[in-house]
Amino acid sequence: MQDHPTTSPVLASGLMVGAMAVIGVIDNVVVLLAETVGLWQFHLTRALLMFPLIVGLSVLGLGGLRPRRWGAVILRSLLITTAMLCYFASLSMMPIAEALAGLFTSPIFVLLISALALKQTIGPWRILAVLMGFTGILLVLQPNPTDFDARTLLPVAAGFFYALSSILTRSMCSEESTVAMLAAMVTTLAIAGAIGVIAFTVVPVETPDGPDGFVTRGWVWAFGPAMLWIGIQAVGSTIAVYMLIKAYQVGEPSYVAVFEYSVMIFGPLFAFVALGQTIGALQVSGIVLIAAAGALLGWRARRSSSLQKVA
Repeated sequence: MQDHPTTSPVLASGLMVGAMAVIGVIDNVVVLLAETVGLWQFHLTRALLMFPLIVGLSVLGLGGLRPRRWGAVILRSLLITTAMLCYFASLSMMPIAEALAGLFTSPIFVLLISALALKQTIGPWRILAVLMGFTGILLVLQPNPTDFDARTLLPVAAGFFYALSSILTRSMCSEESTVAMLAAMVTTLAIAGAIGVIAFTVVPVETPDGPDGFVTRGWVWAFGPAMLWIGIQAVGSTIAVYMLIKAYQVGEPSYVAVFEYSVMIFGPLFAFVALGQTIGALQVSGIVLIAAAGALLGWRARRSSSLQKVA
């Protein structure tokens, strides 16, 4: 039997903007901790720090830890874990504006998946939005056909798997405890981190120093300098991801996804102020196009919802 959850657009939008403000700040510290630790150790250590915080959310009465639909929650966790591994890996390889642009192909994927897999109708306005978003992504990432770098596809892959998890969150996990889904996601990330760190420690590969070695670095014992940044990530992620999951539970995915674009303001702005990262005029134009595409998708989603209610 399919659930029929209550929709609250105002609450969903507020939760999402708040979550993106936090994420826009804390994701910038990845490039700092990538100097000394690896992707897998980061996720394992951060997850261990997040578990007590998640239990605390449950103790405060914000939700139980036990899922109702184990299969749906586990599948969602696997999808979001894949997305986060791709996204965080890209943060160590490129400016945050480029990583976010790739990640935010997710609303476009949500639309395409809804049309192709769920057989929903796509009108001319939504087709225009997809073309605008795709153009914006090209402007931000600026791929060079003569010197193709597969790493530029990492954040786009993150966007695809994130879109799948967003659809699943609304369609099959809307009645789940937000804390339970957060706990499941962090557990999956911890397992992935443990597998990766064991693999790269037992069978080490040649790893460059600094952020370039983030993905293939095994366990590093002297990771004291990175612990501050991992701690900031753990606390911030617990708060932000709780708000993000809740937003998708109480709002339509195509509507809520629009407000995720606010991170493309918070993230690059903080990167410029704190780290001195700059973006060019073409990239700014691309970000505007991506945000405009998201706004257009959200407008069409709200209009379709209103027409259905009238009918």
